[in-house]
Amino acid sequence: MKACILAIGSEMLTPFRVDTNSLFITEKLNAIGYDVRLKAVVADEVAELARVIEGALDWADLVVITGGLGPTEDDVTRDAVARVLDVPLDVDESIVDRIRDRFARRGMTMPDINRRQAMVPRGADVLPNPNGTAPGLWLRKDRTSIVLLPGPPREMKPMLEAVVADRLAPKAGGSGLFRRVLKITGRAESDVDAQAQPVYGKWTSQRVPISTTILAVLGQIELHLTAHAGSKSDADAALEVAVRELQDVLGHSVYSTDGQPLEAVVGQLLREHHMTIAVAESCTGGLLASRLTDVPGSSDYVELGVVCYSNKSKTELAGVPAALIAEHGAVSEPVARAMAEGIRTRASTSVGVGITGIAGPGGGSEQKPVGTVSIAVAGDGETRVRTFQFIGGRDMVKFQASQSALNMTRLMVTRAQPSREWAERK
Repeated sequence: MKACILAIGSEMLTPFRVDTNSLFITEKLNAIGYDVRLKAVVADEVAELARVIEGALDWADLVVITGGLGPTEDDVTRDAVARVLDVPLDVDESIVDRIRDRFARRGMTMPDINRRQAMVPRGADVLPNPNGTAPGLWLRKDRTSIVLLPGPPREMKPMLEAVVADRLAPKAGGSGLFRRVLKITGRAESDVDAQAQPVYGKWTSQRVPISTTILAVLGQIELHLTAHAGSKSDADAALEVAVRELQDVLGHSVYSTDGQPLEAVVGQLLREHHMTIAVAESCTGGLLASRLTDVPGSSDYVELGVVCYSNKSKTELAGVPAALIAEHGAVSEPVARAMAEGIRTRASTSVGVGITGIAGPGGGSEQKPVGTVSIAVAGDGETRVRTFQFIGGRDMVKFQASQSALNMTRLMVTRAQPSREWAERK
């Protein structure tokens, strides 16, 4: 079943407001088998909105429209729907009475303009709104169900949940769309897809079909698996097999199969192995320590974090010999190694991490351009060091450096080797 979500409001076509409702609506619809094929934000203009609704009726089984149900002249959703369905708008006096009572309970008189909220396209079912004055509406046009809901989330959410439970879910028969997300780091999108596509390409024709989307985001690759199944148990079983097949071909580069961020995965590994960590950061300016401590309970394993930005602080806080910096430069593998080993020794932790690099936009050279970052992770009897060449602006370089440091820590704790491609990025 195909669904369309429309958010109405010219304010959401400016830099100052965004549509936050559609994610919630998509989640609820996916759970009962609706595949959302289109989301759009439409201005408060009757003719434009009518054209968009008319187009959706050509293909959608369900159209969910939020916003534009208020009392003012620019609240035009009711008018547009009535125009498309070629039906008149009738004033429902019972709605007027409810709105008037709501104002009276607050010691106020209802303005006449609020009568607009009682205008109902003929043939529509009125959906109660316990948290506001604008009722929702339910209509049918041939095979398509049309749901009109108010825009404020505190009003929209419980009303949508009631529509799903009372009107949509009973027709779904327990079927739904169920998802899993695999997160991968240290590899390029094309490299991941070259190995993964022969695996996921066959899933669309199996008993529980699974579609796969590959997304490249900063510092990682994500594989989104969507199973269309008659029950959650069927979907879970199929997705579990699919995840194992992808892990078999992608190996240790898969760091999460349940959507957890890398810092949470690293924290869980440190806790499970009864290990602690200390970090010495230069170009990341404390971002690695911040990400580690964003995880609740991180005091179990985070011991110390220092930002040693200058050469002097690298020596004083992390014990890096001044002569080593003079010989190799602050951005170098020997200095990153000394930072990791020095902070580990001073903090008496299981793991030490050192990061030194050039985040930009200035400071680079032909030998060490902007984006050059050396990272070291020191453990018991082993120190791993890598030099990366990251792309992008200052914030992007810092994030990628923290992501790579977390991944190197993950691989150190599990004693796994980095992927061939990652090793070759030195």
